[in-house]
Amino acid sequence: MHTHRRGKSQSNRPVSKRPPYWCDYRPEEVEALVVKLAKEGRSASRIGETLRDQHGIPLVKPIVGKSISQILEEANLTSTFPEDLGNLIRRAARLRRHLEKKGVDAYNRRSLQMIESKIHRLVKYYRKKEILPEDYKYSYSRYIPA
Repeated sequence: MHTHRRGKSQSNRPVSKRPPYWCDYRPEEVEALVVKLAKEGRSASRIGETLRDQHGIPLVKPIVGKSISQILEEANLTSTFPEDLGNLIRRAARLRRHLEKKGVDAYNRRSLQMIESKIHRLVKYYRKKEILPEDYKYSYSRYIPA
């Protein structure tokens, strides 16, 4: 958002909406794998990485017809807090701890400001979508490890 990069890998999604011809998994097997990995405690993005790297499943949606998050919702395995927001909050906390030690680091002070602005935008979005409660407000003091 704040830079001109397109992510780490700059990879593109497959053009076809059909499952690849070389993928031998049936929809039921893929769904069972997703639920099994979620019960092991993996997040939706980690499940996607595991399916891609260890099982050779490039995308779940063309095979099953549903996304990983939809499968997890049906199995009641979703977390109450959005994964992307949690990752940003952890990143901001890590940067704050760094800035407490090295207070003159102007580059990372700006990075922290940009991360926190992303957090505020996401919180606003999730409140509007009623995923987070209406009175939720991000504050660093809530996430200080004891």
